[in-house]
Amino acid sequence: MLETGIKAPEFVLPDQNGNMHKLSDYYGKKIIIYFYPKDSTPGCTKQACGFAELKPQIEEKGAIIIGISKDSITSHKKFEEKYNLNFTLLSDPELEAIKLYDVWKEKNMYGKKTMGVVRTTYLINEEGIIEKAYEKVKAADNPHQMLKLL
Repeated sequence: MLETGIKAPEFVLPDQNGNMHKLSDYYGKKIIIYFYPKDSTPGCTKQACGFAELKPQIEEKGAIIIGISKDSITSHKKFEEKYNLNFTLLSDPELEAIKLYDVWKEKNMYGKKTMGVVRTTYLINEEGIIEKAYEKVKAADNPHQMLKLL
């Protein structure tokens, strides 16, 4: 996990519609970037739907939401449509941003060690500085936690 107070690493990734996004495009607003393991899994769905539900209140506070996983553009599009998600999902199959933000870690699943994305959320300020970082967040609670922080 990256430290607070440092410049958030720049990245350029495609969204669920194939449009390219770079972090610096969003300077001037607060940015909630959350990294999650996999589209359409129970925890990730709860987290995404929570952010979608709270999006109006989050935007009222001058922030935007970006979700990032290693899933494909196609997978993100299906996830967006199935759950009526109303924010940007970025596809990072090459683990570019995932590794830059230090969320690719060894995990222990039922005694078996594997590499994967650790659910992590960053709040980045208007100048691109990491204000807050949460590792191993609870999927269902994270959207409310971030709204309260704003």
